[in-house]
Amino acid sequence: MSALPAASPASFSLTRVAAMVRRYWYLLRSSWPRVLDLIYWPTVQMLMWGFLQLYVSQNDSFFARTGGAFIGAVLLWDILFRGQLGFSISFLEEMYARNLGNIMMSPLRPVEFIASLMIMSIIRLAIGMVPVTILAIFFFDFNLWSMGFALAAFFINLILTSWSIGIFVSGLLLRNGMGAESLAWTIMFLFLPLTCVYYPVAVLPHWLQYVAWALPPTYVFEGMRALLINHVFRADLMAEAFVFNVVLFAAASFAFMKLLQSAREQGSLLQTGE
Repeated sequence: MSALPAASPASFSLTRVAAMVRRYWYLLRSSWPRVLDLIYWPTVQMLMWGFLQLYVSQNDSFFARTGGAFIGAVLLWDILFRGQLGFSISFLEEMYARNLGNIMMSPLRPVEFIASLMIMSIIRLAIGMVPVTILAIFFFDFNLWSMGFALAAFFINLILTSWSIGIFVSGLLLRNGMGAESLAWTIMFLFLPLTCVYYPVAVLPHWLQYVAWALPPTYVFEGMRALLINHVFRADLMAEAFVFNVVLFAAASFAFMKLLQSAREQGSLLQTGE
């Protein structure tokens, strides 16, 4: 019998993607501090804001009617933040190991590399967020899963934004080395006040509202408040957020490829230090 032809390096290979996912999974499960860190910070945030809302709701009739808007905002923000961080940390593992040069010389294509990082982002996010959402039910009687279809729309838009930011940051790391590492940890906090996580867009100065509405997560948090406070699912907001996300993802992917090309031309793939 003749052997099956090997997959062409030029074609997209699920086998290569699965191999990279397995590599990151082994790294994750071999270190309990890594796993603990995925759960620790979301839990602390959820408890802090949850108890704050509990206190305020006992003394203010408006917050008593918000139906867990603070806790919901915290959990959705963690999806956005942890999604990007999970993507970027998996990428940083290669830089810490000085393995990027080996990866880029292998048959692994950039699109396959990105796909594996996206999958690991969801895995890391699930490990961190699922236990926290269960704790929110027991501590504050807030069930994020009860949002149903709306939660799926929120998640898709938030994870697309987090991947877009993660792809762009990875490109900057490729081009600039570990000198740009801090961006992987801090860039998402730039979006925290602008995406109106804990307050409506109307609170912002009029000129800054245009900036807020240009960011996809803003539509998600506005939609979350409409659902929890007014009990209305704003499908129009989710559709607009998705359109912005498609543009953002395409722009981030284009920037990544250009930065990768520049890194190859400048030889910075093998110089991942400061």
